[in-house]
Amino acid sequence: MNSDIVDLRSFYATTLGRIAERSIAMALASIWARLPDERLVGLGYTLPWLDRFGADAERVFAFMPATQGAVVWPANGPSATALVFDEELPLVDSSVDRMLLVHSLEHAENPRETLKEIWRVLAPAGRVVIVAPNRRGIWARFEHTPFGTGRPFSRAQLNALLREANFTPSAWSEALLFPPSKRRWVLRFHSLLERTGRRCWPIFSGVIVVEAQKRLYQGLPVAKRASRRVFVPVLTPQGAQTARVPPAL
Repeated sequence: MNSDIVDLRSFYATTLGRIAERSIAMALASIWARLPDERLVGLGYTLPWLDRFGADAERVFAFMPATQGAVVWPANGPSATALVFDEELPLVDSSVDRMLLVHSLEHAENPRETLKEIWRVLAPAGRVVIVAPNRRGIWARFEHTPFGTGRPFSRAQLNALLREANFTPSAWSEALLFPPSKRRWVLRFHSLLERTGRRCWPIFSGVIVVEAQKRLYQGLPVAKRASRRVFVPVLTPQGAQTARVPPAL
């Protein structure tokens, strides 16, 4: 099951969603190296973190998968949002310095192909930062949050997937170490539970955060992609079939 853009926005508007956003932001900040005037692209639903980490970037784009849907961002100024297919990004080779994936890889039709496409568009020193649900975490077991949908990963699975796509993982972090409960006492003590979880049970975090660098010293085999379905915007006019009139005798 994929997360819909309406459900994602609704979740992050709740108290639990805002706390989850801050928890992930703290984990990202611990591994986010500052790159002045970088070209930053978010894939999935990354708007809350692009606002936080894109201030120093030369340009920032928010790519949203076709199966998820898209919204206009930012609220002020020209739109920097695009509806894309994650295996065919509308970017030229080596055109991006960093890509941030949130609510993306777990919903990808083929995660390896998605990472290979990201490898293509990243600059030689480019980095990809992935936030993915943890297979061992409790958040992946409840569907009232977006982290309970899609395909969760373990750290070993993410490590192997990144290496297969010619990335070298360089930094790891965790977030969402408190239970995904809407009860007031849990939300009140989430900071204490988060700090305790980082010391006592980091292996059971809700999400895994990893930064990986593009690897250049190994060649990528050229392979023809299998045909896949084509997404058509629902508002695109499809045309009407007209009956063929036989010529007059």
